[in-house]
Amino acid sequence: MTTDGEFESYADLGATTENAMEIAETSMDRVRELVPDETLADRIRQKSVHATGDPEFQHLVRFTGDSDSEPVVAGARAVLDERPIVTDITMVEAGITGRGHDCPVRKAIGNGADLAERTGMTRTAASVLELDRQGVYDGAVAVVGNAPTAALALADCIEDGTRPAVVVATPVGFVKAAESRERLREVAAAHDVPAITSVGRRGGSGLAAGLTNELVHVASDARGGEIDLP
Repeated sequence: MTTDGEFESYADLGATTENAMEIAETSMDRVRELVPDETLADRIRQKSVHATGDPEFQHLVRFTGDSDSEPVVAGARAVLDERPIVTDITMVEAGITGRGHDCPVRKAIGNGADLAERTGMTRTAASVLELDRQGVYDGAVAVVGNAPTAALALADCIEDGTRPAVVVATPVGFVKAAESRERLREVAAAHDVPAITSVGRRGGSGLAAGLTNELVHVASDARGGEIDLP
């Protein structure tokens, strides 16, 4: 019989029946055959492979901090502290699991409409700047899964003094996607903000949500005494 705890472990996969749980478990077992399973950072690499269906994606994940596991620990601690999870768009917000945490989850898009109209910048960039003006990103889990301009705006905010608890950024596309993540990595490293990003053009909302959900799962494991956070 499947317990609530087992459901919670795979809530981001949508597994809520015995058959679905078996599929989810088998899928993750196969991922662990392809990706190391030794560190907290490896859990993020595993999730990236599961979310993309590409074993090579594990080599595209980048971590900003003194160690690869630092942003994972920072993200898990933010979840345990019930800090806000702030996404760039609705699709990423919808992918964040509702189990295993009590963090408020909100999206940036929909804010800053006046700024976007006045300046001509993208709605996602304006929405990030507006929420930053309100102080929303300080101490938050900042997630960008779709819009490169949102990642660039978040980098500007960090340069200006904003300090998210952790950044998860995998914006996708052929225009500014790789460059936006590179800038965000550089800015995060320069200002000691833990970050999980990827290189190249690939990424997207599902990946960003999956990586964020893994931070929730790490926090759940720490809360349950299954792991100790450094």
